[in-house]
Amino acid sequence: MFTLIKNIKTCGQTSGPLQDMLIAGERIAALVETGRVKLEGVDYRVVEGRGLTAIPGFIDPHVHILGGGGEGGPTTRAPEIRVEDCLSCGVTTVIGCLGTDSVTRHMSSLLAKARALETEGLSTWIYTGAYNLPTPTITGSVRSDVALIDKVIGAGEIAISDHRSSQPTFEEFLKLVAECRVGGMLGGKAGVAHFHLGDGRRGLEYFFRMLEESELPATQVMATHANRNRHLFSQALEWMRRGGYIDLTCGPEPYDPDEVSVMEALGQIKSLGLPLSRVTVSSDANGSLPVFDERGKLVALTVASQKDFIRAFREVVQNKILSLEEATAVFSGNAADFYRLPGKGKLLPGYEADLLLLDEALQVKYVFSRGRMVMEGGQLKVRSTFVL
Repeated sequence: MFTLIKNIKTCGQTSGPLQDMLIAGERIAALVETGRVKLEGVDYRVVEGRGLTAIPGFIDPHVHILGGGGEGGPTTRAPEIRVEDCLSCGVTTVIGCLGTDSVTRHMSSLLAKARALETEGLSTWIYTGAYNLPTPTITGSVRSDVALIDKVIGAGEIAISDHRSSQPTFEEFLKLVAECRVGGMLGGKAGVAHFHLGDGRRGLEYFFRMLEESELPATQVMATHANRNRHLFSQALEWMRRGGYIDLTCGPEPYDPDEVSVMEALGQIKSLGLPLSRVTVSSDANGSLPVFDERGKLVALTVASQKDFIRAFREVVQNKILSLEEATAVFSGNAADFYRLPGKGKLLPGYEADLLLLDEALQVKYVFSRGRMVMEGGQLKVRSTFVL
């Protein structure tokens, strides 16, 4: 199937002629000045894109696709995500993870859910493991999961500096990172250890020790929820200065006063001259958002949503914190590069045709996922296998 999208701008384009994009099957075949694509003797669909801007589909690198939570008992287990939840917000690629609960949720179920979502229209990868160390795996080790299972690109989310973690020692932390690294080398993958950071005062202590006491590079680990409080975020800025990467979590409104919003965090990073290429943003979608009192008792609980992901993207651009091109990299391209997701995160010939067409208000009008039009004129065209 061929699709010709006519008269679009791209996210880095401020002037110059409009462009046409030709999609052939799942990939972008051409992106050229409008009028230059000639098709004869084949059936193709035309999409008029005048007034719209094309950007790569969003990549969300931290999603509880099976649902998260459970800290308040069985009734607090969050629901599984649906393909509609993602595509309606412009998210075309997700990386799925377990969380606190590795008792009633399992790695085999996570893998099956990822495959189901891909069949329904998303691109999916997963982390092996959960909060605890030793962490659950599919084959018996993190190294072999990463090396042998196509969808496993690393381990996560492993909890540190959190009262819900297994309180791992530094040696256990280091061994996990090493297992990820070697597994990634053997499997030709990123092999990233993706760490959940809690509110504990130790924060990123193990990350800094890793640089000082081992041969492992800063690029082998990712610090997620790095903006959850101001103490942790200050450490995250120092981690970036030392060559590390951080992941910012889109929280719901209103914000906790101690939380650093994605908009504020990106503004600080840019004003300090730190490289935006070392930042990703994720939604934590369908994970629980628990609130604990000073004694560790659960006192409130909500569920994260990908609606906050697209809201944060709009806020960052509309408040001129980042340009559209910079924001697109932070919400898409950087994750594709860091996690080594082939064919993702850019609008270039040969790349997979994951793209959004946005109007001037940054409303999503069209979504293409691997070349398939899944949203047309703002209306979603796909549904989960089981419609609720």
